[in-house]
Amino acid sequence: MTTSPQPHLPAVHLHVCVTCRRGLPASDNPQGRQLHDAMHALAEGNPDIVVHEVACLAACNDGCTAVIATPGKWGWLLANLGPEKADDLLTYIEAYAASAKGTVMPSRRPASLSDMVRGRFPASLFSGV
Repeated sequence: MTTSPQPHLPAVHLHVCVTCRRGLPASDNPQGRQLHDAMHALAEGNPDIVVHEVACLAACNDGCTAVIATPGKWGWLLANLGPEKADDLLTYIEAYAASAKGTVMPSRRPASLSDMVRGRFPASLFSGV
């Protein structure tokens, strides 16, 4: 029996605010930078996850923030993140990638990420991510 190849899904893009400090004093290595670096290390060698750094997502009261986006799927503004949640965020990214429209129900997210969603954006905004 011959099986047809699975279509290749577009990469998931994670844009991490590297200036987020989570309310901590200014430092040379803010929590947002640490989260970015942890996610970059976890995604290294995986062409299906691209980690970007951004200077500010203007959600400073919500701890470390990031945007997850893929062409053709909802994009999400995520908050209350930190470097200690990197492994759970990778689990969320994998569930997001597997979802048809970019929606990962709370019951399918790691418990540490239960309060992370701050907003969503239409897929049409992310044609070029």
